Order: sequence, then C-alpha cells, then structure tokens
Amino acid sequence: MQKASEAMTLGFSVQKLDNGSNYLSSLDVQSFCQLESEQLTSKYPIFFARIVYHDSLLRANQEVINYGEDQVPFSPKTLAYLRSEAWLTDFPPVLTLQEFKLKDFSSICYICPISYRNQKTEYIQIITHERLSSSLQLYVKRSAMLLSKYVDISWDYGRQKTEIKLLEDILHRVGHQLRNSLGLIGLYAHNLCLGLEDSPWQEQATIIGESIQDLDTNLNELIDCGQSAKLRVTLQDLRSLVVESLTNLQPLINQKKLKILIPDTSTILKIDKLQMKQVFDNILSNAAHFSPNSGTITCSWQIFQDEVLIKISDQGPGLSQEDLQKIFTPFYSRRKGGTGLGLTIAKKIVLDHQGSIWAQVLSESGAQFSMILPRSRSVN
Repeated sequence: MQKASEAMTLGFSVQKLDNGSNYLSSLDVQSFCQLESEQLTSKYPIFFARIVYHDSLLRANQEVINYGEDQVPFSPKTLAYLRSEAWLTDFPPVLTLQEFKLKDFSSICYICPISYRNQKTEYIQIITHERLSSSLQLYVKRSAMLLSKYVDISWDYGRQKTEIKLLEDILHRVGHQLRNSLGLIGLYAHNLCLGLEDSPWQEQATIIGESIQDLDTNLNELIDCGQSAKLRVTLQDLRSLVVESLTNLQPLINQKKLKILIPDTSTILKIDKLQMKQVFDNILSNAAHFSPNSGTITCSWQIFQDEVLIKISDQGPGLSQEDLQKIFTPFYSRRKGGTGLGLTIAKKIVLDHQGSIWAQVLSESGAQFSMILPRSRSVN
C-alpha cells in the first residue's frame, strides 16, 4: 500500500507539471498538499504533518493537516499554538530540515521551509515520535522540493491570471472610448456624404466613411481580444502563419532591402489564427521598422514535445533598460505615431493561449522577442 501511495503521489505530480501551470486551480494545489501530507504521515515515526503555503489564486494563506494512523487529533488550543508560530524562533534556509522545540511537547518537531514569500514562511512541519533517520530526512527534503516547485507553478499561474485580467480591463476601456469617438466621426462623415451630393469632394467623404467602418471592425477585434473565452482555436501551420505576416510587410521589406531568414521546418499549433497572426504582425512590423537598410530579420523556432520556442530578432538599435521594463506596458511606444497598444495586445493574446512572451537585447545589436506556445499533442 505504501508503494502504491507513492506512485499515486508521483503520478499526480508529473501529470500536473506536464500539463503546465495554466491547468492549475486552488483545489489542485490543495489536493497535491493533501497527498504529500498523507505520504509523510505514512512513514514511521512521523505522526503529524502540516503544510503551510500561500494560495496565489485565493490570495490567502492556506494549510493542510494530516495525522498518522491511530493518532488522536490535536486539541484546538494546540493547533492554535502551532498556527501562532510562536515556536518559530529561527528561519532556516529553504529546503533544509531543522529541529524545533515545542512548548509542552515531548515529541520532536521538524520544519522544512519551501519558500519565504511576501514576508511569510511557507513550510512543511512534521512531528515525530523519535528523531528521523538520514533516509527519512532526505525524503522530507525531497517532498519539500517537489512541493516548492508545485507552489511556484501556482504562483506563476496566479500572476498570469492577474496580468490577463489587467489587460482585459485596459482593452475594454480603450476599446469603448475609441468606439464612441469613431461613432461620432462616422456620423459626421455620413452627413458630409449627404451634403456633398454631386460634389467632387463626395468621393473623399465616402472614403472617410469606409475607413471608419474598417476601424470599427478592427476595434471589435480588439475588444474581442480582451475576452479569452472568444478564442476560436484551430490547428494552424506555424511557418505558413509567419510567412503570411511577412507577405503583408513585403513593401517595407523591399523598400529597406531587408533579408529575412526563416526555417524550412514547421509545426502545428492549436491557436486562434486571426489573433495569433496579430501577434506576428506586431512583432515583425516592429522588427522591419527598426531594422537598418539591408539589415537581417531572423525567425527561428525550437520544437519540443509539448511546446515550441519562437524567436524573432532584428539588427536595429536594440532596447534600453526602460524599454525592457515597459515594452509591454499599455501606451508605451518607441515608434513615432505608435499607439503603444500593439505589444500589449500581443502579450494578452499569447497569455490567453497559455504561453509566455518576453523581450531581450542581443549582445551584438538589435532586439529579440521570444515566445513559448503549446503545440497540438494530437499532431506529430
């Protein structure tokens, strides 16, 4: 039974880590801690295990308690003493096991911190009948290590959800403000068309009206981008999507005589084509804009079992430290006349696809944007 329990714990861990942080929930983290505590208390002489962690999704401290077989649960007063952490007189390094003295306890208490985060200690606390053997001490440390990785993944997911919510709010707010202005401009354009009948200026007023319609369509896509539930996911060829974005930039590429390097290999992604094309449009457009004449834009990707790492680099002036800090911040732009929303929207789309995106400065010159996207596991 003990080996079966270990296998169940390991299987649960591997499954969650393989699936990635975007499939985690508060219940998943709690269930994982429960399994770990049960595993610990199945080892003699451990008869009590308590795991304290901060749930980034609930934004609150949580604990999981488990008792060994035939162990009488502690009284509320004893549990209150343990939770008070009055006994926590020292703060050992993360993933080290240290013995602590508990008031009115003849048993032995060990603490193995898994993290010190936001001035709070996250740890495994175990109480034993006797001192642990070297092998059991190592077992507890390994449990803490696995738990630490799992909680870190939960933190990453919580931060990602916060970023997505922030970007959704920004896109909705900006989108609705622009829609009101476009509606008013469209009304005046329509009135101009009516008032300029049989005038040579009517054609230009008509073009203004049609441009307003195009902007309104793009604006609807922008607002839809702020709603991850509206992703229309299909299987798409990565290389074809990048080539399509480059084709739209061909006039600028020809004008600046840019050289484009792109792999012959490809892979299939499970994505919303229109939204992900917007990501490549934004990044490649910036690369072409900042590239010097006769410069080179390099697209590359590494294909792994469950994800693909995509890199797009140019030979432009690169990025300053301020750029690196603010590059995805709404309304921050280095392009004259830029809205400062392109990369913000790109990041929102990548996050909605359960991926990640970041910028960096190349050692020689230029900037590089990298992103990780999940692959379709049903297609080789």
